[in-house]
Amino acid sequence: MNALESTSTRPYLIRALYDWCTDNGLTPYVAVLVDDTVQVPREYVKNGEIVLNISFDATSSLKLGNDFIEFKARFAGSARDIMVPVSRVIAIYARENGQGMAFPVPVAASGGQEAAKPSPLSSVPAAGITQASDDAKVVQLVSPDHSAAGDEGHDTDPPRPPTGPRPALKRVK
Repeated sequence: MNALESTSTRPYLIRALYDWCTDNGLTPYVAVLVDDTVQVPREYVKNGEIVLNISFDATSSLKLGNDFIEFKARFAGSARDIMVPVSRVIAIYARENGQGMAFPVPVAASGGQEAAKPSPLSSVPAAGITQASDDAKVVQLVSPDHSAAGDEGHDTDPPRPPTGPRPALKRVK
């Protein structure tokens, strides 16, 4: 099995951080990028995101599955069924100290209403990217200084720091 055939690590990391939070008496929160596939109370969505408390005390029938996070919760006294595709979770963290993990923002599917986010590869010069085909969605990074035919030279340039804004979590109280 290669990396393209394996399942996503996101649901496993979400479950691990949920367990870590509960084992340490912390309150696990998930930040979710909302679209039509996310079933949450829309009146609590701000800037296309919602932060949900998924602690034992705040939820009922919590299921942290490989494809969906499902539970029942009360919003302003009204019970609601919540269903979030794991691919839409952009962070899980502890409310008390902000420790947790952020995930890459999902890219819009074709025909989706969400604006396409810039690719992490957009900062790489065009000469350094070879793309097989649009359908294959395979990207191979090659150094513009070395040929692909068996050149085993090593780059002497130090790695460049990433460009663009630094990812950050918002603390919600």
